[in-house]
Amino acid sequence: MFSRSPSRRIALAGLLLTLGALFAAASASASEPTAAQRAAFKQAYAAAQQGGDGWRSLATGLRDYPLYPYLQAAALEHDIRQTDRATVEAYLKQYPDWIPAADLRRDFLLELARRQDWNGFLALYQPGLGDALSCDALQAQLANGGVLDFDKDLATLWTKPNLPAACDPVLNAAHDQGLLTNARLWTRIDRAVDAGQPGTIASLANWLPADDSAAAQRLALALRDPASATAAAANWPDTSRNTQAVTLALSRLARRQSASADSAWQQLQTRFSFSEPQRDQILHALALFHATDFDAGALARLIALPPAAQTDASREWRVRVALAQQAWPAVLAAIDAMPASQQQDGEWRYFRARALVALGRNDEAQPLFRALATEPTFFGFLAADRLDQPYAICPLQPADDPQREQALLDKPGLLRAFELYAVDLPKLARREWTRALQGADATTLQLAADLAHRRGWYDRAVFTLNSGEALRLYDLRFPLASQDDVVPQAEQAGIDPSWAYGILRAESAWMSDARSGADARGLMQLLPATAELVAKRNGLNWNGGDSLYDPSVNIELGTRYLAQMAERFNGAPWLASAAYNAGPNRVDQWVAARSTLAPDLFVATIPFKETREYVARVMAFSVIYDWRLHGKAVPLSSRLTAIGQPYQLPDAGTVRRSIDCPPPVPASAPANAASTAHASP
Repeated sequence: MFSRSPSRRIALAGLLLTLGALFAAASASASEPTAAQRAAFKQAYAAAQQGGDGWRSLATGLRDYPLYPYLQAAALEHDIRQTDRATVEAYLKQYPDWIPAADLRRDFLLELARRQDWNGFLALYQPGLGDALSCDALQAQLANGGVLDFDKDLATLWTKPNLPAACDPVLNAAHDQGLLTNARLWTRIDRAVDAGQPGTIASLANWLPADDSAAAQRLALALRDPASATAAAANWPDTSRNTQAVTLALSRLARRQSASADSAWQQLQTRFSFSEPQRDQILHALALFHATDFDAGALARLIALPPAAQTDASREWRVRVALAQQAWPAVLAAIDAMPASQQQDGEWRYFRARALVALGRNDEAQPLFRALATEPTFFGFLAADRLDQPYAICPLQPADDPQREQALLDKPGLLRAFELYAVDLPKLARREWTRALQGADATTLQLAADLAHRRGWYDRAVFTLNSGEALRLYDLRFPLASQDDVVPQAEQAGIDPSWAYGILRAESAWMSDARSGADARGLMQLLPATAELVAKRNGLNWNGGDSLYDPSVNIELGTRYLAQMAERFNGAPWLASAAYNAGPNRVDQWVAARSTLAPDLFVATIPFKETREYVARVMAFSVIYDWRLHGKAVPLSSRLTAIGQPYQLPDAGTVRRSIDCPPPVPASAPANAASTAHASP
């Protein structure tokens, strides 16, 4: 025994702490999958997706790899028609809480239903797996000699305006049991009308008595072909259901052909006993869609609408038509006619001030511009340009909390999400992310988004940080991601990189595997046919539609297509943005009709809500990206060149507007609820 001096004890403790830190670092390093493991997993996963057991020899060193269970699930999914229940049950038992286990259960249940193995189905079935499997479970019940109880078995399904084909045998059985009374059939038909589902109406009509069936079929016709319905209505009896069908047909025809709807209304308004709400619905539709066509008399129609027929949409279009006419007193009157909550939208505060300036009432306009200029939005930036003052951008840096970060990294689900992203399985990664962070507080979500950002998974921050103070995390919400070559590709294409970034951010929110219902793909959402033409025009390689999921390919082609749109509209990025969203031919039509309008008025009169908001969002995003690239931003108003005027690309000598962080807006002057620069994608 001997005693150590305090200094020796301290030295020994320091050595132990150092060794502990080295051990912890080594453990952390060991727990991080290697590039070799990821490459092996990709190879094994590709093999597993082909079915069979070939993947096993490729995965011999992956037993401890966090995604190993995905391999067997992929093989079982491929071989689902040959898989037996015991194999599936063994997997479910081994990985009960895993996402691939839930998928396998659902898909094997569908297979058991196809086999009509109802006993096996009931052994594996769990409620809450979707309407198709709910109906398969009722089929299993019927196959085992059971009967249906409407309230217990069908009431929830009956509220759905559309059901999968798996429900047809169940509904037929319910009909045969006498459960589908006329009252119940009409209840579901009315839901289908509200949801615009003519197929559901037509199928249910077959179970109604002859007169009721004819009335239901007329409702389906009104949804499917309103022009034919209004033409045929002259021979329909004046019943409440037929009047409902005529109301529906006229309202829908107005959207497509406002002049034809007008003519039909003149012929039919005395033919049927319309209620006041029905008349209001028709008058509203006629006024609204004459307005979107900017027809003569549209403003008078909107003003003359009965109070009960007015909506937020009709009131805002009253402003838009007045703006198109530059009838400034009418603009103010239209905004005054809005409810207070609608007036507080940044667009209407801006155009109130704009109208006041046009009427020479500058003293009244200036306070409105000053309040709006404190907001980092499309209209806030325009207001700042009016005042020639800095843009109000108040960046916030992500919180630094290593302890909570480590706690997040200890969550197996989040680790799986990061690893799935690392091996190029982003859809599965997003599902693990959502499950791992379900119910998480704002601070946790922010930390998780920051962790994802550091791993190059940029879309998580865009989708996660979409409210409150998190909107100020500009570094995360507007990533530069220079490794994807946006800046050099934009410069080679001859367009402003800030604008290219703005388009990309608005199109996909940095989701490289994004795919729209129209088949637009990748970061800049290009259609394969368009991308192929762009590639040929620019002498670039084209390797098929799936190549658009490669960020470098997508950006190269996307920037060239943007350049084509810009060239068509004198380089104007705002008009080219509208063309990118709605198509150049439509923009040509709008320009032909309203080319004398100032750009801010023209944007406000774009007939499509999606395109109006898209242009505003892209241009606001361009300001933010310009600031991120240069520390200052080209004034938004200089990006909105007058129609027909050539646009000058910004360069190193371009004067940019400085950025400032003004005091918060007082509670009495709420910020724009539809903040375009902050709008979620």
